[in-house]
Amino acid sequence: MRIGWERGMAMAESAKGVLTRVLKKVLRGKIALVAGATRGAGRGIAVALGEAGATVYCTGRSSRRLSRTATAGRPETIEETAEMVTAAGGRGIAVRVDHTELAQVKKLVARIKRQHKGLDILVNDIWGGDPLTEFGKTFWTLNLENGLHMLKQAVHSHIITSHYAVPLMLGRGGGIIFEITDGDAFYYRGNLFYDLVKISVIRLAFAMARELRKRDITSVALTPGFLRSERVLEHFGVSEANWKEAGKKGNINQNSPDQNDAPSDFMASESPRYIGRAVVALAADPKVKTKSGRVFSSWALAREYGFTDVDGTCPDWGKYARKKYGKYKICDEQFYSYWVPGLVELAFPDWF
Repeated sequence: MRIGWERGMAMAESAKGVLTRVLKKVLRGKIALVAGATRGAGRGIAVALGEAGATVYCTGRSSRRLSRTATAGRPETIEETAEMVTAAGGRGIAVRVDHTELAQVKKLVARIKRQHKGLDILVNDIWGGDPLTEFGKTFWTLNLENGLHMLKQAVHSHIITSHYAVPLMLGRGGGIIFEITDGDAFYYRGNLFYDLVKISVIRLAFAMARELRKRDITSVALTPGFLRSERVLEHFGVSEANWKEAGKKGNINQNSPDQNDAPSDFMASESPRYIGRAVVALAADPKVKTKSGRVFSSWALAREYGFTDVDGTCPDWGKYARKKYGKYKICDEQFYSYWVPGLVELAFPDWF
């Protein structure tokens, strides 16, 4: 039994109902920071942590205190996310932070230390790269300024946040770092800078895990499937309440020339809460250290831990994608065997 869910879920009249009740208990007393919690996966993760009873610092750049949100055309704010966390059963704390600014991150971490003495869960989900991404274009024709900005916004920010936040996790026992990515494989992702970002955060999870391997802190990367974010729902002209209506419009198998948006694929999508519940499952697993340094998917973890999406289903984007587009190799045991041990670790085993 991983975290005491399976028996309760099996005996329940409804997996969805039991999951909601149980999640309200497993992380009570834990302090979490979701960096990039304004919308999308970050918001879903923050709310799921609230379901599990955690206190969640919800950070991002879009705030009600500003005349306009930091992401053009998007209305979501960190205050909304914090309120959703509290409504779900946790305690949400909104703090406006630009995670590319060292002084702001340092100030945030000092506040967490002052108010709660330490940190148990760190989620690095800072992204904001959608308007900067040009899929299907060669690297020598891309907008170089946008690409370099994407690296700063979605890789540098993760490094900065971990640098300042991880010392708060030392000595707490059972801490965990999440790097949110796209995809559980080493394949190319259709844009040089997008690819560098998503592979880099997987590598960050691995590198941090190697330096933390003798400490009681786990570091993993985590990917959702086709995510029903606020922006994606808007793209399809639906809401979370009626999202399946998108499958009734036009040619359901037709992708746009520059992105994967076929309505048939959208029918295999998942809500942001699904990856949130994957975060909760890992954070509550006393044996999670065995997973450190690796990348996981929401759908595979749902099979392992038995959680569901908000509608009680278990979307499996990996299975769907392989059936429709063909088999591709994921990061498996053989893949990781090439990473450990490395030459530097063999030469200097006492460095970390």
